[in-house]
Amino acid sequence: MVIQQAVREKSGTKTRRRKHGSATYRDGHGAAWSLLSAQGRVLFHLAACADAPVAEVAQKLGLTERAVWGVVRDLRQRGMIRLRKRGRRHHYAINLDAPLLHPTIQGVTLRPILGKLATQAKRERPDACD
Repeated sequence: MVIQQAVREKSGTKTRRRKHGSATYRDGHGAAWSLLSAQGRVLFHLAACADAPVAEVAQKLGLTERAVWGVVRDLRQRGMIRLRKRGRRHHYAINLDAPLLHPTIQGVTLRPILGKLATQAKRERPDACD
């Protein structure tokens, strides 16, 4: 049984409550992860908009800033993103060689999913980031 990680969405939308206990995959990581979860949504946004502030990411994805900071922390701990500070801003770099964390797709990295998006975003800033 997999229990989804609770993510608090902005007021006016439905919220999911955290269930007691958490599932742990064989690799020792807790909480379910998928590309459609908050982690996946934040990962896609940071691949396209590497210099987006957390407030902007939260606003565009309909999440709270606190939830986005939690997701960023989780993605950093799992080696999926790297964080660099440039002045007062954060800049995120996607580790395209990091494995996807869902147990049914072991061995697949982020490169086939986010590689083209991340490469294109480095060349020109997508309209979705403005």
